[in-house]
Amino acid sequence: MSRFIVQIANSIHKDYAGEICTEMESSSRVRGTGIARRSVSYIQEKMLEGKAVIALTATGEWAGFCYIETWGNGSYVANSGLIVKPDFRKYGLARKIKEAIFHLSRTRYPEATIFGLTTGLAVMKINSDLGYKPVTYSELTTDEAFWAGCKSCVNYTILTSKDFKNCLCTAMTYNQAELTESTSNHHCHIEVITS
Repeated sequence: MSRFIVQIANSIHKDYAGEICTEMESSSRVRGTGIARRSVSYIQEKMLEGKAVIALTATGEWAGFCYIETWGNGSYVANSGLIVKPDFRKYGLARKIKEAIFHLSRTRYPEATIFGLTTGLAVMKINSDLGYKPVTYSELTTDEAFWAGCKSCVNYTILTSKDFKNCLCTAMTYNQAELTESTSNHHCHIEVITS
């Protein structure tokens, strides 16, 4: 059994940004799936803005991460860049991080539509459990800056050939206005989590 601290990232965590970026890119290559690349400074900015969740071991080793991006003047929120260091997979940590970033998104942007794009079955399952529904790309933000973030993905040519109407990623949204009992009663502790 491992013990992790899952918390909102801040300035004291910015030194982990390089390792996080490296692991995001490495995991994408291993899986052969797309991921929008982010710079170290971009990840650090998310930490400084309080728009990221980080998981650390009890000894302070980085274990996982996810961050918030906003689009359309805050009417759309994406929980992006979910990554768990390989040594700490299989503990349910991805779910705990996703729950924490989801809770943070709902708190900071209570009226927003929360969305995600993923090729990962495990992330789709977590999203579904949180109340996300699969949607067509037409239900996502039309903000060009969001779609520009896909340019570094290996599947970008597929996206452009489909005129941004679909790709290999599955689009999922959670709409605050469509709360169900299962998600409205959802609580997440983001301080210390034992897996």
